[in-house]
Amino acid sequence: MQPFALQVESLTKTFGAVRAVDGISFSVRRGSVTALLGGNGAGKTTTLSMLLGLLIPSSGSIRVLGEDMVRHRYRVLPRLNFSSPYVDLPHRLTVRENLTVYGHLYGVPDLRGRIAELTAELDLGEFVDRAAGKLSAGQKTRAALAKAMLNRPELLLLDEPTASLDPDTADWVRRYFQDYSSRTGATIVLASHNMTEVERLCDHVLIMKQGRIVDAGGPAALIERYGRATMEEVFLDIARDRQKPSEAAQ
Repeated sequence: MQPFALQVESLTKTFGAVRAVDGISFSVRRGSVTALLGGNGAGKTTTLSMLLGLLIPSSGSIRVLGEDMVRHRYRVLPRLNFSSPYVDLPHRLTVRENLTVYGHLYGVPDLRGRIAELTAELDLGEFVDRAAGKLSAGQKTRAALAKAMLNRPELLLLDEPTASLDPDTADWVRRYFQDYSSRTGATIVLASHNMTEVERLCDHVLIMKQGRIVDAGGPAALIERYGRATMEEVFLDIARDRQKPSEAAQ
């Protein structure tokens, strides 16, 4: 089996004169949880969009679960999924109707049974037949998570999965991801601004700035390299140019 869920080489995306992603290369091992970090405008969401096949790279290559994402994305799309609090489910449809539509798009077998399974697993019963537009923030998160898990993805891409959630709900969501990854061997890549979340969940960290990867490593290794106590302090050092990676390693 291919050891890498993702292999990215010299990936670039330009929008007119703006180079949003500037020649980045990295690999993500199967079964790992990897964080993609950076300030607003660093290129994280653009990178995730290319990994999902939503944006075509200006240059470079992406292999997802062994397949070329540009040429053969339809071979791999049924094996991955995505969740973001910034992408709403259609408001007029109930949660169940939304899951049914997406389930058909993903070709989920025994869809009715899978929806029932997720309803129990994610505690959706109270609102599964409520319109998605009438859900609370926490309920919307659970509904979006159900949509992301419908096809039992081998690769799960997450864009700030706990943004705007209260601490209890956020903790529940993190525990769910940890359990899913350990139970199934799925690979998770998440963009996050929550450094405590990154320290807790992630095996590896990629830090982006101005479209480039400026440092990478495990959370503990990065904290030690920069001589800091937390990933938040490391993030601020890089964001504010207080310490260059080469300087921190000396």
